[in-house]
Amino acid sequence: MTPVIETYCHLRNNRIFRDGKLLFESPDTNLKDFLKSAYKFLNPGYAKFYKMDELSKLGFLAAEVLSPAFDKELRPEETGVILSNTHSTWVTDLRHQQTISDAENFFPSPAIFVYTLPNIMTGEISIRHRFRGENAFFIFEKFNPELITDYINRLIMSKKIKACLGGYVDRSTDGYDVFVYYLRSGKNSTQKPKHTAAGMWKLYEII
Repeated sequence: MTPVIETYCHLRNNRIFRDGKLLFESPDTNLKDFLKSAYKFLNPGYAKFYKMDELSKLGFLAAEVLSPAFDKELRPEETGVILSNTHSTWVTDLRHQQTISDAENFFPSPAIFVYTLPNIMTGEISIRHRFRGENAFFIFEKFNPELITDYINRLIMSKKIKACLGGYVDRSTDGYDVFVYYLRSGKNSTQKPKHTAAGMWKLYEII
């Protein structure tokens, strides 16, 4: 049985959409201010958020938007986090490079360096929501629902997990693009989209 998407969200152009409907819109024109406004709106009460880099903040906020649908009856190891993007941690890498490129002004920051791996974002989400299932982060040339859906569906079919947070969280010097969804196995609903590559493309492009 193909898993179904319980809920999904987009973060684009200073707006947050859940299941295709506008949830939050900020007048802020830069990402830093948008992230602060979105955090205050969602009010998760998680002070560590302010220490994260922008990529992790984007993924964290997407997970918060979807969290009401998370199945709390599942064991921690039954929920996975499988995410992807195109630019890895490029923006954070640039900031780290700026702190070490000048020998006379050498001031590397551990607070920046720790976020120069994209799987730190999946770790932040897993810690927040106590997910201990399969955890992976893939880097593709562009959004690749074919591989992601196949990978997650195989985990479901092999009974390694029963639910998963999947999708695409990208941050580049040109902007950001977030599409994240939560799926659950064992559901047989004709009202909700199936977890297929074609279905994910359709949801990704709906906004």
